[in-house]
Amino acid sequence: QVRLQESGGGLVQAGGSLRLSCAASGRTFTNYVMAWFRQAPGKEREFVAAISRGAVYTYYADSAKGRFTISRDNAKNTVYLQMDALKPEDTAVYYCAADPRPFTKTTMQNVEVWGQGTLVTVSS
Repeated sequence: QVRLQESGGGLVQAGGSLRLSCAASGRTFTNYVMAWFRQAPGKEREFVAAISRGAVYTYYADSAKGRFTISRDNAKNTVYLQMDALKPEDTAVYYCAADPRPFTKTTMQNVEVWGQGTLVTVSS
């Protein structure tokens, strides 16, 4: 099974930017659809974005469209989430996730592998 380690979280002012990284190890990275989720205090974990194995297709939650960009570097076994125009409501723990199945809504509800998360705090 692939192992995931997020980095890049921190404190940023509203309107600012952050780039999260997720390094994968242990199994063939290109076998996995990669995704980002987040969980705000007191709320359920929610889907943010996903990217296909070959980086051809990307998928975004409505809250992320136009502000966040997911990408992957298969040579470095790393997936990224570039977050721009951040808002206080983006404050959450952000989790990297991996699944060997094709992207579907059902797949994203039952992701196979999770990272430990990285905290993003957006101040107003």
